[in-house]
Amino acid sequence: MDATVVGIDVSKDRLDVHVRPAGDAFAVARDGKGIAELIERLRPLGCGVIALEATGGFETVVAAGLAGAGLPVVVVNPAQVRAFRRALGQRAKTDPIDAAVIAHYAEATRPPVRALPDAATQLLADLVARRRQIVEMIKAERQREARAPARIAKSIARLIRALEKELASVDSDIDDAVRGSPVWAAQEELLASVPGVGKTIARTLLAELPELGRLDRRQIAALVGLAPFTRQSGQWRGRSFIGGGRTAVRSALFMGAMVAARFNPTLKAFRDKLVAAGKPKLVAIVAVARKLLTILNAITRTQQPWQPQNA
Repeated sequence: MDATVVGIDVSKDRLDVHVRPAGDAFAVARDGKGIAELIERLRPLGCGVIALEATGGFETVVAAGLAGAGLPVVVVNPAQVRAFRRALGQRAKTDPIDAAVIAHYAEATRPPVRALPDAATQLLADLVARRRQIVEMIKAERQREARAPARIAKSIARLIRALEKELASVDSDIDDAVRGSPVWAAQEELLASVPGVGKTIARTLLAELPELGRLDRRQIAALVGLAPFTRQSGQWRGRSFIGGGRTAVRSALFMGAMVAARFNPTLKAFRDKLVAAGKPKLVAIVAVARKLLTILNAITRTQQPWQPQNA
């Protein structure tokens, strides 16, 4: 990777930029003109990586503009940058300082640059995310309805009906998006060939895990947050744990794992073997989710449907 690393702090109206190791810093507006100026200033530097924090969507147009110009952009995890800031002992916080910390983080960790999703994939990801939000809202309202007095319960019921109508509309939009793409339709059918994987899980993977089939089993498990992390020091051995990664994908795979542990003969036998060996049931389900992801990764890579004997 080239030596020059750039960190960009994204706010609603401005982009603060820091270049390492030169130490140059400048700011541009977060609009079309400002992004064009940013591209012109960064292109001659021969950057190895340009890092932006995920900031609730403000970073999307910036990342798309830089990637469209052929620059090596990566969107980094804000929690990891915060932890890095604490490790540096950096207590002051301004937008230019944040840009410098992001650049330092990218220089130290060398995050891999991956292709950003195209417009169609991004739309599907947005629709899947919106569906998840509506489902969560319906669940919350139903919990309130169970405790509410009659007058309030009527209000909640009206809202639930409206949310269910909106959910049906979003489901229709997702269905149209998938059916409108022969590639996506074929991939959905391929993923859904695995017992335990339905349309919702398949579409979540299509939208939010475009790397599926392109990485090995360890890399894909780490990306999703299903790779176990060992804890030990000297003679002490702690329990391994999972975390990080893409929460929505991991949640979808957990749902698939719970179904597969009952109705997928191969994964049911795998889960039963773990439980018989003394593994806690939750640990067994995590292992099933990881194995399910490995199977789906292999299926996508080979473009061959589910074959129980090869799982």
